Amino acid sequence: MQSLLRTVRDALLVGALLVPALPGAATARPAPPPGAPAAAAAPGWTPPLSTRGRHIVDANGDRFRLRSANWDGAQGSWNGSGDIADPANHHAGQNAHGIPVGLDRAPLPALLADFRALGLNSIRLPFSNEMLRTTAPVPDGAVAANPALRGRTPLQVFDAVVAALTADGFAVILNNHTVTTRWCCGVDGNERWNSSGQSTARWADDWVFMAKRYRANPRVVGADLYNEVRRDVWDDPNWGLGDNHDWHAAAQEAGDRILAEANPDLLIVVEGINWQGIPVDGLPHGRPTLTPVRTLSHTLVVSGKLVYSAHFYGYTGPNHSGATGIGETSDLRYQDLTREQLRRTVHDQALYVSAETGRHFTAPVWVSEFGIGADETNSRPRDWFRNLTELFTDADVDYAYWPLVGWSGGGGGGDSWALLRYDSEGRRSGVLDAGDWRTPLWTGLTDAPGRTGAVPVTPSWYQLTTDHRDHNASLRVRAGGDWDSGARKAVCPDGSRLAGLSHTGGRGLCASSGLRAGTGGHTAVRDESYVPAGGDWATGYTKFQCPAGGFLIGYSVRGERVSAALCAPARTALPAGGGRTVWFDRGDARPAGAPGGEYASGHYKGQCLPTEYAAGIAFTTRFGSRPSPAALLCRPAPPES
Repeated sequence: MQSLLRTVRDALLVGALLVPALPGAATARPAPPPGAPAAAAAPGWTPPLSTRGRHIVDANGDRFRLRSANWDGAQGSWNGSGDIADPANHHAGQNAHGIPVGLDRAPLPALLADFRALGLNSIRLPFSNEMLRTTAPVPDGAVAANPALRGRTPLQVFDAVVAALTADGFAVILNNHTVTTRWCCGVDGNERWNSSGQSTARWADDWVFMAKRYRANPRVVGADLYNEVRRDVWDDPNWGLGDNHDWHAAAQEAGDRILAEANPDLLIVVEGINWQGIPVDGLPHGRPTLTPVRTLSHTLVVSGKLVYSAHFYGYTGPNHSGATGIGETSDLRYQDLTREQLRRTVHDQALYVSAETGRHFTAPVWVSEFGIGADETNSRPRDWFRNLTELFTDADVDYAYWPLVGWSGGGGGGDSWALLRYDSEGRRSGVLDAGDWRTPLWTGLTDAPGRTGAVPVTPSWYQLTTDHRDHNASLRVRAGGDWDSGARKAVCPDGSRLAGLSHTGGRGLCASSGLRAGTGGHTAVRDESYVPAGGDWATGYTKFQCPAGGFLIGYSVRGERVSAALCAPARTALPAGGGRTVWFDRGDARPAGAPGGEYASGHYKGQCLPTEYAAGIAFTTRFGSRPSPAALLCRPAPPES
């Protein structure tokens, strides 16, 4: 057993996983800068961004495909051993000093012109939590090509980079990459959002701080919550267990806080789980990525703001950590897959989320990291890169290359993976040069036609879950306080209605189409007061029915027992009476095609038709029966006004 534990420890410590890190510490923070100028619309897009089905759109409803790259450095470059001041102990010999790489070698205007020449419209900008609290100014040499930035802290340099990018028309997506300012991989203290002694609440506080900091700049369009969540030596992250390592719950908490407390215009980017298990043959291990989203998705307090993301590198695999030597398993790497195998695998792990429309999980998918070295000579990695970029083209995928900027030059290290490399004299090399083998593939990707123009509004579906806590996705209801104290409550997002319930498990389904709430308060129904005489639609069962003119937007439970129904008044007059009873205590009762998808896997479900609205919930407290939802009252909905 001791031998096995040593093997497990060594496998993890030697970089069994590839991931850029996470940091944390909390002292005084620099004051936010003066409000950034309200950027005018850049050619081709108008902020803010939101989502419609599988696409990201701008304020005019036009498709905005993220053609992005990662300008790294502010997340940290130190490898974690040796003198932190020695460049040899930093990734690729590049001491980033906790700021975006390259500011020592090229002036910002030249960098931005090169970014534009690459065909980019957006930048993923990583940062660490530690950076937010670093009060010492960066060395003058770290900004040698940009002397106006001398004397600034890393966060103030970050501010200047954000301002320059957005003034030049780029969309900026902030990415919390690491907790501590340290380069990636294996067990480095940055495995999770709450690693290195940082709590989930403190992590979410930092996100609220950052979202408020750039709130006046509309071209700061997104919050990419955390990078490549993975296991540490002893513990795995999970998706939905409700404990301290529940990434689904943490992302929900931070996303809702950002939208409710700081900036409702931001896209919220949730990456899948990068690694679970122990990378040893014979032990469970793998890269779940976005596969758990199919049965457990996110419903945020502001609709049209959710984006999912995933990373793909040739040397990793669906069940391969990417390690060589200790931590290496016999599993296939992505670069070992045939073209068709790669397409099927990437679809199953991530792209299904955007490809399958009309589901509770349907959302844009952003492949926010992929990349390869300019010095790569082996055929399999090269073929992988070709196959992946062709897939992105064919599937019209949003993407972000890693990394954007690196060093080059004798004795100074350098990152051969960078799209653009600058030597100590500021001379540029990379994908903009014909000698780089990646150039035709990159150009083919950025120049490829994709969907453009207006994206129509289509019906959206949202999942509610009371598995471990309340799920109140309505800002209006939140503002009204606790409507059923002590019960677990679930409420649909504003502008949507409850369409379905599970018999057990506490899950619900909301639909965006149909009725809209009018003015007036909500009604919490706890008895049969609103069941009219002669209107018994579920004989022998307790019925929580909405008042006349109202429709269901939420429910609450105590244990399994239905506690209350929450109703909203309709903006459009609803006909009195009528409707049908949909029973689901002994089997599924859902419309043909199951619009909305599998929102309560393993449980019986009842659901009104898309042309109906739910007006009541029935249940029983008879001995030996479950007191959970058993029937819905579904009534024809009038034409939407």
